[in-house]
Amino acid sequence: MKYAKPALTIEQQVLQLLKRGMSGDEVLMRERLASVSYYRLSGYWFPFRQPDDTFRSGTTFEAVWERYVFDRTLRLIVMDAVERIEIAVRAKLSYHHAHAFGPFGYAQDPAALPKLNAAERGGFVDRIRDEVARCKKEQFVKHFATKYGDSHQDLPIWMATEVMSFGTVLSLYRASSRQIKGDVAAVFQVPDLVLDSWLLTLNTIRNVCAHHSRLWNREIGVVPKLPRAPQYADWHVPVSVAGSRVFTVLTICRHALRQIAPQSAWASRLSALLTQHPTIPAASMGFPDAWRECPIWK
Repeated sequence: MKYAKPALTIEQQVLQLLKRGMSGDEVLMRERLASVSYYRLSGYWFPFRQPDDTFRSGTTFEAVWERYVFDRTLRLIVMDAVERIEIAVRAKLSYHHAHAFGPFGYAQDPAALPKLNAAERGGFVDRIRDEVARCKKEQFVKHFATKYGDSHQDLPIWMATEVMSFGTVLSLYRASSRQIKGDVAAVFQVPDLVLDSWLLTLNTIRNVCAHHSRLWNREIGVVPKLPRAPQYADWHVPVSVAGSRVFTVLTICRHALRQIAPQSAWASRLSALLTQHPTIPAASMGFPDAWRECPIWK
């Protein structure tokens, strides 16, 4: 089937929305559609659509716009948490690797990456070198190359982790010994397999946020593992944290920040955002009715 939909002018986009039953100030609609594309906003009015492409009675452009504004702020709040978690993981991984295998063990000592065979380890080290090469203009990379490049092909682990992508950091964690993974996971007060799952989910969410994609009611493609009861009862009683919606990710962020940044006002900022937008359906984000009773959120 050929795609036959024509490109619409801003005025035509507004008229189409009005024709389909959405109400709103036409001048404001044109202004906003000129700065945020029709297609991007369509993800926010999709829940208001009916099977025949018309909108439910009472649908307003302002209601759609509020969801867009809410989501934009939510992404910033989530990115703040993910950044702190990511930096903490980088710090702990480099610390434990350096003390166990020295500055260059990750590139030279097979024991540093016991989960990889020789070919896999070679490919992984090449991947890190490629990422370092892409950051060759970074001042600390240039300085190391100038001063030590005649003797060392690779950066010390504490420098290398600063230029790795989050995906490479996750691969480093997975390739590390059970001892090192346990030491890193202990900072977050969860088993290493749970942290592994969290990092994969957070990497996915980070990419969603970095590309300014819709987050608030997204179905998470990579559902994280959660600590099991009874040892981790806070995750299950009196509220069960589960599911593939953003509430689970937010709870992971809340738990992690309590361990690595207990002074953070992150949870208060999130609570303030929810209070400022009472019409946003929390159930679509996976929030259970009594979520504030969850010990992690108290």
